[in-house]
Amino acid sequence: MRRPLSVFVTCSVLLLATIATFVVSHTEADVLTAGNGKRWYRGNMHTHSHWSDGDDYLEMIADWYVTHEYDFLVFTDHNVLADSEKWVTVDKTKGKRQAYDKLKARFPDWVDERGEGENLEVRLRRFDEVAERFNKPEEFLLIQGEEISDSYERLPIHMNASNVKEVIPPMRGESVQDTIQNNVNALVAQRERTGQPMIIHLNHPNFGYAIRARDLFSITGEKFFEVYNGHPGVNNSGDHQHASTEDIWDVVLAHRLGELGLPVMYGIATDDGHSYHNIPDRTSNPGRGWVQVLAAELTPAALIEALEAGQFYASSGVTLKSVTSSADGLSLEVAPDPGESYTIEFIGTMQDFDRTSQPITDEDGKEIHTTHHYSSDIGKVLKTVKGTKASYTFTGQELYIRATITSDTKHPNPSEVNDLKQAWCQPVVGPGAKRLE
Repeated sequence: MRRPLSVFVTCSVLLLATIATFVVSHTEADVLTAGNGKRWYRGNMHTHSHWSDGDDYLEMIADWYVTHEYDFLVFTDHNVLADSEKWVTVDKTKGKRQAYDKLKARFPDWVDERGEGENLEVRLRRFDEVAERFNKPEEFLLIQGEEISDSYERLPIHMNASNVKEVIPPMRGESVQDTIQNNVNALVAQRERTGQPMIIHLNHPNFGYAIRARDLFSITGEKFFEVYNGHPGVNNSGDHQHASTEDIWDVVLAHRLGELGLPVMYGIATDDGHSYHNIPDRTSNPGRGWVQVLAAELTPAALIEALEAGQFYASSGVTLKSVTSSADGLSLEVAPDPGESYTIEFIGTMQDFDRTSQPITDEDGKEIHTTHHYSSDIGKVLKTVKGTKASYTFTGQELYIRATITSDTKHPNPSEVNDLKQAWCQPVVGPGAKRLE
C-alpha cells in the first residue's frame, strides 16, 4: 500500500447517507466555499483539562483558543462532564502552581479558592460557567463533550462524543469492533431520547495500535474518525508493521463501499490537547489539527448538521478556498500562504480492487494485532498536480476519490518529527460504487 507523504493536506470528500441509500447521485455540484449565507468555522473537537488529565483550567484553555482565532471548541475530558462542584489541591493538579499562577493573573476576580500553602484548593469552573463567559454569537462557541475511554483486553478504545447532555460510561464489548459499536449505540440512544443533536467519532486508531481497519468495516451509526491527531504518542504514520491512519482510511472506504454497501467514514483532524504550557514542545499541545466547517451559523446544531453532511475539511496548516464534488469528480483550490508550494494528490480505489490481504507476523511467525497488509490497489495515487488548483474526473470505475494536499513548509509545532503542514477534505463516492446498488 501507498505510504502517505510525511506531511500533506488530505482532501477527501465522501458522500454519506443512510445504510439503505448509501450512495447519493449528484444532480448538481456540491460546492464548499464561503458565501450564500454560509461561512467557514474553525474548531477543535478533542481537548482535555484539569477535569481529567489536562494541565490547565477550562477558562484558560478557552482563552487560548479565542486568542488563536478559533471559532469553536469541544471539551472532551475522559469519562466525565464538567457539570458538578469539584475542588482540587493546586499542587496536586497536573498544571500545579504554574497553571494556577497564570489563572490568577488572567482572571484575578474569578477564582474561587480556599486554604493556603500546600493545602491551597481551587474550585474547577463548570462547563456552563465557562461557556456563559466565553460564548459570543457568531464569534466563539464552547461545546460540551466527553472522551469515552474504553478498552478491550487492554487495547485502548477511545471515542469522542460532542454536544452530549449526559455522561456516557464505557460500554465494553466482546471484541474491539463490538466495543466501538456499543459506544456508538449509547450515543445514538441518548440523541434519540433527548432530541439534542450530537455526534461521536473514533479517536486516534493507532494509539496502542488498538484499532484495525477491519474493526471499522461493519460499524453503523458512526461517520467520523481521526485521520490526524496532534498527540505525539498516537502513531499517525504507523511503522513497518502498522498501517498509517490514512492507509486504514482507504482500506475502510474500499470495503464499506465495495463490499458491504455501508456509508463511508469522514476523516477529521484534532489537537488532543493536554499540555498548554511551554508551547511548542514535544507534548500534546493545542493548535496542531482542526476542522474547518462550512455552516450557516455558529451553533451546535448547525455545526453538527454540516459535519454529518460532509461540509467540512480537516487541516494541520493548509487552508482551502473551495472544494467541489459532483457526479463528474472532485476539484479544489488552496488558499495559499505566501512562499509556500503545494502538491495535490488524488487518491482512490477502483471497483475491481484485489480483495485479498495478509496478516502481519512477528519474527516467530505469530500474527500481530494490527491491520493486515492489503493490495496496492487500495488507496492508489491516481493523479498528481503541483499548484493551488486541481481536479479529477471520474473514469467510471472508482469507488471513491479523495485528495491529499501537501505543503512544502514544515509544521511549526509538529506531532511527528519533520511533519509538513497538511489538511484533509472528505472523499467523493464514485461511479464504481453506484453500480453496486
